[in-house]
This record gives sequence, structure tokens and C-alpha cells, in this order.
Amino acid sequence: MREENVQVLIVGAGPVGLSTAVFLGRHGVRTLVVEKRSDTSLLPRAPGLQARTMELFRAAGLGAEVRALEIGDSHPFFEGGILRVNTFSEIADAEVLEAPSLDGPDISPERVMGCGQDRYEVVLAEKAEEFGGEVRFSTRLRSIEQDENGVLAQVEDVRTGEVSAVRADYLVGADGAGSSVRQALGVSRSGRGTVFNALSIYFRAPELEEILADRPFILCYATAGGTMTGLSRLHGRDPWLAAPVYRPDLGESPADFTDDRCVEIVRTASGRPDMRVEIVAKVPWEGSQLVAERFRVGRVFLAGDAAHVHPPAGGFGANTGIHDAHNLAWKLAAALHGWAGSELLDTYHDERHAVGSAMAEQAMVRNRIRHGHADDEVRAQMVDDIIITLGYRYSSRAVVTERPRPVLTAPLELVGEPGTRAPHVWLERDGGRLSTVDLFWDSFVLLSGPEGTAWHEAATRLAERAAVPLRAVRLAPGGDYAVADGDWGAAFGVSPYGAVLVRPDAFVAWRSADALPEPLKVLEDVLGQVAGVADVTAAAR
Repeated sequence: MREENVQVLIVGAGPVGLSTAVFLGRHGVRTLVVEKRSDTSLLPRAPGLQARTMELFRAAGLGAEVRALEIGDSHPFFEGGILRVNTFSEIADAEVLEAPSLDGPDISPERVMGCGQDRYEVVLAEKAEEFGGEVRFSTRLRSIEQDENGVLAQVEDVRTGEVSAVRADYLVGADGAGSSVRQALGVSRSGRGTVFNALSIYFRAPELEEILADRPFILCYATAGGTMTGLSRLHGRDPWLAAPVYRPDLGESPADFTDDRCVEIVRTASGRPDMRVEIVAKVPWEGSQLVAERFRVGRVFLAGDAAHVHPPAGGFGANTGIHDAHNLAWKLAAALHGWAGSELLDTYHDERHAVGSAMAEQAMVRNRIRHGHADDEVRAQMVDDIIITLGYRYSSRAVVTERPRPVLTAPLELVGEPGTRAPHVWLERDGGRLSTVDLFWDSFVLLSGPEGTAWHEAATRLAERAAVPLRAVRLAPGGDYAVADGDWGAAFGVSPYGAVLVRPDAFVAWRSADALPEPLKVLEDVLGQVAGVADVTAAAR
């Protein structure tokens, strides 16, 4: 049996697995991604990319490549919200079910965009290999064994039946809702299970664009014919995507949806009984809510749908999984580079399990509203999308928490509080312009202002001898960067004498509103806590 060695084995080459490989590659970690499919997705699934997701791609160096995939300006579609009609021909009289806030120039340097998974997966796969990884299709996982030193997996080439052994320091299961990795680990899931069944119908219908009369929307539900049919247009219109629900409890199954019946469903929903419709593909799926009890078992981690699955209402699925990947990647890189240990890796579960559970609950709230099963109490539970996508909070050892707060707290507060994504402030240097969000990737960063000299000097001295990577950045005229507009200290909740420590993933780890005695000792203690090491000068080596 052929054997090979890799630092991280990733099972699953969807958006989450490929993003994990990209992020790890940018951290200098060698990965192997195995995928049982023969290629990247051929269908435009998961078409809405959140502003935070675009920030992550931007930080990893592929934001421009992904943004170039956008067809025209997709932003107006997001501003159109979620609609409900009797037929699409009655779009002018549509009922607005949701009008979510999704981004804003004062909140993020990025904007949401529409792009089918069939396009951006190609870029992710190319970048994963450009950054030193390998993506191997037509390959399935057969087994996993692990001990304190690593993971031994057997993988099979589904075309030839050849089995090979892969030894890895760590393994990431990003292999979807039916995850073979999760099953091999014996990790159970809790939640409501399947809440509805649907069929994605990909089709071409040139007349539909005329029917919709340029009305922008994220998703529009048609109720004609007694079957709720959702129409998405974020990925473009070639093909369109419609998703009628069906009832297995009434004896319905995907086999009942012949091409002729799918054509009839599309025509009924459109209000045009003679509309020309070409069926491209049909994919059955379940709207389920299930969250794995553990996201980490030893040296194996779960991410994306393998860890948490929920109805697509809100478009949280792929985005949340990509955020999982980003959170995990810098921590795995820290362990592999020798400056952090198991305690930091534990915070992946602590932080992302709480977020994944909250996302699943919010998806269920939206699902009830859209399917007409919500009362006032359920509607009151809905948190605005921008809080879910950009305002979620972490609570773990890797954060020096100032006060207990829920994962999702309304209204949106990105004000420098530990556990939240660092505020977006425009900076300038050498005639160039960048966001504070652009400062963070492969090290902790200590931000200080014009009067924070003691903090800056302490961080500079500590960085010279610490094994944990640390960079001191002074935001002031004559400093590392000048603030283009406003006051960075006010944005981050500190005085001119204060300082803020930000993690490699752009989340605030700690802050001091003012000067403190012995700043070097304070920073050394804080850095040790958030990195999960007893001695930052020796780290985990």
C-alpha cells in the first residue's frame, strides 16, 4: 500500500474544505484535499457570499479573483430582500417577508456579492494548489485512526480501487451533512432533524427575465398550485434555480418529479402556462437542523455541514462553514509552527460550536416565517442578518472577556469589545488606503495610538523575544499608519493612551482603555493566555 505524509488532510472539496486548504496554505501549511466527486461543483449552489466571507478571501489574497466572478452588480438583488407572491407574473404586488441589512461602508471594507458555487469553487481549488496544497478528486475516505502523534487515514481512488495510506498531523472533516468523518468519530448530533424536503430544479427560461421586470430580490416564493416554490437569482439566470418543497409523509418522493412535472411546476409558479422551460438538473435535498456535539475529537476537526446543518433560509450554510475554516486554520497553523498547543485548538470548538448553534436557530426562525409557521413570539426571535454575519461574538480562553454576552447581540456593536471582529477604520500609508481589517493575518497585532508609546514599546520589545508572533502597530501621524477618517481609539473603545490586541483572525483578544503599570508584563500575560501557552518566549515547543 502506498503511503504519503501531509501536515493536514482535508476530507471534502466543497467551499469549506477548499477554503480550509487556501487559508492553511497561506499560513505555510501543506495540505491534501480528497473529494469523492470527480470535479468541482457543476451547479450554482450557495450563491450568496457575505461581507465577512469576502473579508476572509481578501485577507487570504484572493478577494480580487473572487470579486471578478460577479456578474454585473449583484448588490441590488440583496437589497431587494425576500419576497412572496402568488405567481412570479405578479411580482409588482410582492409581499416583502424580510429586508435584511447585510453590509455597509462604515462596517466593512467589503460588500456582499452573488456568485454561484460552480464559479468560486474553481478559484478556491486553483488557489489551494497555488499555495502548496493538493486537491485530489475521485477519492473517498475509507477509514481513520488516530493517536497522540497524528492521524492515519486510508483513502481510495474510486476510479481504480487503489487504496493508499495518508499520515497527517491533523484531519479536517468538511465532507457535508452525511460526513463520513463524523460517523467514523462516532460524534452524535442534536437538533430538530429534517424539517422539510425540497428539490432544486435548475432550468432555463428566457421569458422569466421579462416576467420579473427587473425587480431585485434575493429569493422569491411563489405559492400558486399549492406548492411553495422558491426562486433564487443571486448567481445569475443561466440556469435559474427553483426549489419546490415536497411531502414524503404524503407519499411524495424525488422520483415523482419527472422533467414534465418540473416544467409544469415552473410554469405554474411563473403564471405563464405556455412558457418555454428547459430542465437542466434536479437535486433533492433536506432542510434539516442538526449540530454535532463536538467539533474536535483529538486531532480531527469538523467544519461546515459536517459540524452543523440547518435550513438554507438566510444563506448561512456555506458562509458559516468558511468562517469555521478561517477560525480553525490559524489555530492549526499555530500548533504546526510550534507556538501554540492543544489549549488553543480547543477554542475552535468553544467558539464555533456556539456560533454554529446560534446560526442554526436563526435559520429555523427564518424558515418558520417563510413557510407561514411563525407567530409573534417566533418573529421576535429573529436577529438582523448583519449581526449574524458580522456581529457574532466569541467566548473562549483565546479572548479576555470583559463581560458575558450572548453570541448574537442586537443591535450590531463592532466597537472593539474582546470577542468581536475588530472595527473597520480606513487607514493611509504612502498614498495607499487600507482598512484596519487588512492588518491581521499571521500574527497577533497590538494597536496603539499617538499617546500609547508605552504600549507600543512594550509590544516591540516582547515581539523580539516571543515565540508567539506579535506585531506592534502605531496608528498616528508619523506612525505605521495614519487614520484617514475619524478617531481609531473611539472606534475601538480606548483612550489615546490605550491599546488593543487583535488575533490573526481579526477578532479582538483584549484591550486596555488606558495606560497601565508594567505594560510589558501585562502584554506577556495576556498574550500567553490568548495563545494558550504558559510561556510566550518558549511557546509550545
